[in-house]
Amino acid sequence: MHPGDAMARASERFRAAGLASPVADARILLTHLLGSHHGPFLTAEPTPEQEVAFEDMIRRRESGEPVQHITGLAPFRYEEVHVGPGVFIPRPETERLVDAALAILAKRPSHRRRVVELGAGSGAITLSLAREMGGVELHAVELSEDAWPYLLRNLDGVDVNLALGDMADAFPELDGTVDLVVSNPPYVPESDRSILPRDVVGRDPDLALFSGHDGMAALRVVRDVALRLLRPGGWVAAEHDEKQSAAVVELFGPPGFTGTADIPDLSGRPRHVVASRVPRSEEPDMAGLTP
Repeated sequence: MHPGDAMARASERFRAAGLASPVADARILLTHLLGSHHGPFLTAEPTPEQEVAFEDMIRRRESGEPVQHITGLAPFRYEEVHVGPGVFIPRPETERLVDAALAILAKRPSHRRRVVELGAGSGAITLSLAREMGGVELHAVELSEDAWPYLLRNLDGVDVNLALGDMADAFPELDGTVDLVVSNPPYVPESDRSILPRDVVGRDPDLALFSGHDGMAALRVVRDVALRLLRPGGWVAAEHDEKQSAAVVELFGPPGFTGTADIPDLSGRPRHVVASRVPRSEEPDMAGLTP
């Protein structure tokens, strides 16, 4: 079968299955199978063995299995990271979070680029920072034992301090010395579970998706940990749901932070909050006050 015919057949089946991007899915799977990453591209016909393998890939995708689980890889900026069941698949929206982190670090002296990633998952953010910015001291923590092997694999050979555990109490030895805290935490409200696509729910781990009734439980932890870890003038950058914009800007505002801004994602929706840690001497005394 000619590659173009194979891709057309797969696209039609994906469209019939109600998948959102049938042509793109077919192209990714076929190029992965044939070892090509270039455009109308495919000239060599698949072998009989490859045709059988492609049929298996089509069936897996029709069932709702993510393309990235089928190929075992997810593109992110200039990298490809290994993914599979148990680890969150990095999304293109998060690439702008890396842009924000790089912009912050570029303004820091080369000896003041200590970074902590909270909830590192596959390690895509830390890997991008390591490859795209020199002189960065990297630390990353991940809670999930299922995601941990992917994190180790993707950051193999990268100079980074990795920890398996809860971000709430991670890296106490770094308190007050960190220049950037970056995080793409879970932020989907539990009430949104029923409206998520079928290749998200049950495929991406719940631990990486859902965060309480309003989706902000993990973001509150990120705020508290950033207050603990950051040096005065250090920055936090975190991803959030577009519907949470006003609440997140308030969460990362005074008294602990200043310069708070919400940065849009690639589609123009508010997605990434950045804020700078104020000197502790400028914080009001909150003792005895009820939060």
